[in-house]
Amino acid sequence: MRRPLVIAHRGASGERPEHTRAAYDLAIDQGADFIEPDLVVSRDGVLVVRHENQISATTDVADHPAFAGRRTVRTVDGVEVGGWFVEDFTLAELKTLRARERLPGLRPANAAFTDEPILTFDEVLDIAHAGSARTGRVIGVAPELKHPSHFAALGLPMEPAFVAALRARGLAGADAPLLVQCFEAATLQRLRDRIDAPLLQLAAAAAGPPDLARVATWADWIGVEAGLVQPASGAPTSLIADAHAAGLKVAVWTLRAEAAFLPPGVAFADHLARFIALGVDAVFTDHPGLVPL
Repeated sequence: MRRPLVIAHRGASGERPEHTRAAYDLAIDQGADFIEPDLVVSRDGVLVVRHENQISATTDVADHPAFAGRRTVRTVDGVEVGGWFVEDFTLAELKTLRARERLPGLRPANAAFTDEPILTFDEVLDIAHAGSARTGRVIGVAPELKHPSHFAALGLPMEPAFVAALRARGLAGADAPLLVQCFEAATLQRLRDRIDAPLLQLAAAAAGPPDLARVATWADWIGVEAGLVQPASGAPTSLIADAHAAGLKVAVWTLRAEAAFLPPGVAFADHLARFIALGVDAVFTDHPGLVPL
């Protein structure tokens, strides 16, 4: 069977705390084709790498008395969220924090890695560049722009800084080793007019099957929750074939090795093989080391 591209979801996040240098370097050494940073914005407009703009669960911010007064409640994409938010911190302040394992109960070994700093997007690009030199393979980057409308409403638009970063690195062209992701279609539509790098429209199962013909007018890829391809029960859908017919490549997210994330009684290798057999073009996984080379 043809091996799909392997996108290391937040790095090798099944074995190291997500979005850390340790996670990205391990993923590269395990054979990942792409490393994936989620991008949010600091108060001074710098693109930094965190799963969400609410950073309580992924940093040690609660252990810093100087920041206690910044705990607040915000509405993000219509959902009320409490905690500490990246947009309330400068980059210099964020650099005083350390990353923490987001799922310590599930991944207790990851909790031992306590000295990993918060990374910027530029630093992740550096990690990919160094990884390419180290391995002799081209290591791509699959950045996801998180909550761009939320940040724009705060006066912190993501797109200008993002486009500038790509152009500074020569990564805005159609042949760039890049997959630019977002759930917000309008963001990708605007980026289509500014860069030629490959774009990937994300789609969650809760929203139902996407309009593939429409997505193909601005995106090169569709990145779908795994249930849109293979439901928990029943036969696989026609999404992969339909997407290919529309001119889109297909990535599925997110394949994880822990039993809590797998169908009952199904091993990770078999779960992965099912998607490969269906013809998926790429997989997002927390465990790139478990994907056969």
